Amino acid sequence: MTEQIQHSTQKHVVIGAGPAGRATARYLSLQNHSVILASRSGKDPTIRGVERIAVDATDAPALVRVVNGADAMYNCMNPTSYARWDAEWPPIHAALMHTAQVTGAVLVTLSNLYMYGPQRDATPMTPATPENPQDEKGRIRSRMDRETLQAHRDGTLRAVTVRASDFLGPEIGDNGHGTRNIPAIAQERRAYILGSADQPHSWTDIDDVAATLATVATSPETHGRVWFAPTNAPVTQRELANQIAAVLEAPEPTISKLPLGLMKVMGIVSPLIREISSIAYQFKGPWVIDSSETTQALGIRPTDWDSVIRRAAQGNIDGAPAAL
Repeated sequence: MTEQIQHSTQKHVVIGAGPAGRATARYLSLQNHSVILASRSGKDPTIRGVERIAVDATDAPALVRVVNGADAMYNCMNPTSYARWDAEWPPIHAALMHTAQVTGAVLVTLSNLYMYGPQRDATPMTPATPENPQDEKGRIRSRMDRETLQAHRDGTLRAVTVRASDFLGPEIGDNGHGTRNIPAIAQERRAYILGSADQPHSWTDIDDVAATLATVATSPETHGRVWFAPTNAPVTQRELANQIAAVLEAPEPTISKLPLGLMKVMGIVSPLIREISSIAYQFKGPWVIDSSETTQALGIRPTDWDSVIRRAAQGNIDGAPAAL
């Protein structure tokens, strides 16, 4: 990750206090900005130098009051569960768009890769890769990003989007496919994975996500488009588990694959399992991104991989707080 640069104080509002929101608020505070971290509860965890506020992100007038006077606002939210994306995202999206238009704050969206379809080979995805969403979650994220960037082109608001692969980092726990098995590995228990253990997969460090969001927010020349957060070369789920075990001085873990057939049957009665099954293609085959354009244009490099693994392993042994 690039060295932190001191900037003049600005007001930044981060909306969503999950792993990405916390990391972004912490990064911005270290840049000596005035930072508000807003979430449904507005409660712990406390981050030094960051003000916590409770806000309903579907309440546009309330959101405007919080964001008013800010240079940038960051959408680091996710709905309460996969199964509620179609109900919860549209009113949040509408309130964010309205708030950006009324206040003039740059709307910086942290998005994901759900709008891309299965990779037929290991050719990496780039921001220019054609979108091919496979389920409603991918269609929702694609539509939100498209509408936000079109509004930027229309001149009704200012916006920029950052997409990242699956998160690694401390205090992610069950919020990440790469970290949910760390307590089991530490306790020398079996690790259960989705898809194949031996397909290349990109993993994005949470602090590199934060650095990218903060950088594009204050760089007008980057606005109006999609950027990929800087991401290291891919590793397989087996390699990731073995590297985590090495850091924890644990034996090489036994890895078992969650049976997709069983998950489909369970999905008949469980909306959550059904939604997880719909993104299994991201783990059955290669899932690789190329973020070199971001590094070349913005000077942000992925954190050294050994450091990423060490921080993730040591920071998720006992699990992690759920997103607030």
